[in-house]
This record gives sequence, C-alpha cells and structure tokens, in this order.
Amino acid sequence: MDSASNPPTPSSSDASTFERWRRKFSMITGVGGTAEEREADMDARHHTKCEKWKNELMTYSPAVVFMMKHLKLNGADVSSDDLVCAPCDTNRSGGFSPEAGAVVLCQGKLMDKSHMEDTIVHELVHMYDHAKFKVDWNNLRHHACSEIRANSLSGDCRWSRELRRGFVAFSKQHQECVRRRAVISVRNNPACPDDAAAERAVNEVWESCFNDTRPFDEIY
Repeated sequence: MDSASNPPTPSSSDASTFERWRRKFSMITGVGGTAEEREADMDARHHTKCEKWKNELMTYSPAVVFMMKHLKLNGADVSSDDLVCAPCDTNRSGGFSPEAGAVVLCQGKLMDKSHMEDTIVHELVHMYDHAKFKVDWNNLRHHACSEIRANSLSGDCRWSRELRRGFVAFSKQHQECVRRRAVISVRNNPACPDDAAAERAVNEVWESCFNDTRPFDEIY
C-alpha cells in the first residue's frame, strides 16, 4: 500500500506543542477555545507574573525587605508563602487577613511592579500593626489608625499614583489622599454603619496616627 494513503500520526509531543500554541493564539485573539479556557490561561499568566514580581520585591525592594525585618522583630516572620497571589473579584489590589496572618495580592489588578511594591508595603503595615499593637479590626478607630498609617507609609498616596487616579492637588495632596482612602476602607468594614461613622473614626485618630511612622523614620 502506498505510504501516501497512510499519513504519519503526529507524535504526542507535536500534539502537545500544537495545543499550547492553539491555546495561546486563542487567548491573545479571543478566537477559538472556550471562555473557561481563555479565563484559565489568563489567570495562569497573571499568577506567573505576580509570583515573579513578588519574589523579586521580597529580595530586592528596600521598603519590602525593611518591613519584613521589622515584622520578624515583632514576632511575625514573613515568608513567600504568606504573600499569596490569587485572583480577586473586586477592584482592590491586595488585602490583609488577620485570621490567616497572610497578605493576598490580587493578580491581574496590579498595574506594574511598582504598584505591587506599594501594595505589599501597605498590607505589611497592617500586618505590623496587628503584630505590634494587637489591632481589633472591628473597632473602627483601630481600623482607621492602621489605614491612615498604611496609606501614608506605603507610597499609595505619592503624587504620581494620585495622578493616575485622576486626583490632582497642589496643597496637602498627600494628606488628602490618605484621609480619603482611609475613610473608604473604614466604610467597607462590616462593623461600620454609615459614611459619617467612617469619617468620624478617621478624624478622631488622625493626628496621632498620621504622625506615627513606625517602623520607618519618616514617610516612605
């Protein structure tokens, strides 16, 4: 029988390579593949990038390394396992879970490595406060104080970050950003009944907490 009538069967490695390229093409173009496959591919790419940035920052970022050092001094020895890259269903870039003693980094919500650095430092300030000051997160004043410190010390409120958000101010820009973001965070606390309670909690602790830069010597 002529060999042309029996074309060679693709090897498993050829099929595997083809499938990888098919999935990649589908993810980039949106053509072919199921919505679930495209979502899974995107999550995998976001997770890989998140892990890469996280490990680089934990090794080379002065601010992240500094916070990890001071957390260890206060009984919270942070490892890579304590910073978890995961998909999030909100617009937040990260969060701290007091119950788990861990930080969630919202893969896919982080614009670049600098944004991740600010997010990690922000959440590590919460972790530091939890370890050092025994924060009661259901107490709105406690929560407000930690949010003021985290927003002020992390780089979240630097001018360039605010500009990206569409907020431009030339007088007390940093303070306005810290206050606004702290109020929003406290308002999202399930123990907070309304906007007025969130604003009141932030106002009551503002002066002492904004001026408390521990463990930094000054605002980062």
